[in-house]
Amino acid sequence: MQIGVVFPQTEIGNDPAVIRDFAQASEGLGYSHILIYDHVLGAHGQREPRLTGPYTDETAFHEPFVLFGYLAGQTKTIGLVTGIIILPQRQTALVAKQAAEVDILSGGRLRLGIGTGWNYVEYDALNEDFHNRGHRQEEQVELMRRLWTEPVVDYTGKWHRIDRAGLKPLPGRSIPIWFGGSDERVMKRAARLGDGMIPQFLPNDAGKAALARLDQYLADNGRDRSSFGIEAQVSLAAGEEKWAFHADSWRQLGADYISVRTMNAGLVSPQDHIDAIKRYKAVVG
Repeated sequence: MQIGVVFPQTEIGNDPAVIRDFAQASEGLGYSHILIYDHVLGAHGQREPRLTGPYTDETAFHEPFVLFGYLAGQTKTIGLVTGIIILPQRQTALVAKQAAEVDILSGGRLRLGIGTGWNYVEYDALNEDFHNRGHRQEEQVELMRRLWTEPVVDYTGKWHRIDRAGLKPLPGRSIPIWFGGSDERVMKRAARLGDGMIPQFLPNDAGKAALARLDQYLADNGRDRSSFGIEAQVSLAAGEEKWAFHADSWRQLGADYISVRTMNAGLVSPQDHIDAIKRYKAVVG
């Protein structure tokens, strides 16, 4: 099981040198990848329907593709993972283009985690439909894979039409697509279409039961976890005495990756985040 680090989106600040230092420190410590969260817009929660997610209009987010383009030039080997890009609120061909460019500039280090999100205000602002986002995402995945592997695409779907056009340059491979979430519909979708999953549950009895259901969904599609990955996450705030136990529990469940999240752990400065991932690596790595 490889160990990654969650980019501390909401607490890292805006200094490019600080962002570079965190990424290079992660790489130097031997972390396998940097995983980044995504929101285009934050919204005030006092509205109807009420927004109950963890982020508001006061929460800072760097844009993942632009950030990874920057980090591709500041690092050499560390993987770049979106965990997750809210795909249905974006134009499909544009995401395919941006992902291809990051993969090219990084030398094939991108893993594209996708999800459907919870903030309907973002969808409205980006002129996309919040209510059909799950079904539309499936068509997006199919289309992106064709755009990454075919020089010219002629595609007609329910929501997309591309008339004999394509990306150039191509990324040279079909970029891995992982699904994020814990909803049963997400697990079924991941089992049919995904290269892996970024679940939002713990390695407890409920998590084990969820993974058992995922294994059955994979089997229903003629697949198994030999070709399907699992990326877990752990909060630094869980406490040092639980870090190794948590990692070992996920390892026993067959997870391929685990990423440590330093956000919301009471850290004050960017250097605190670097010091924290040093401590975590010393205990778990």
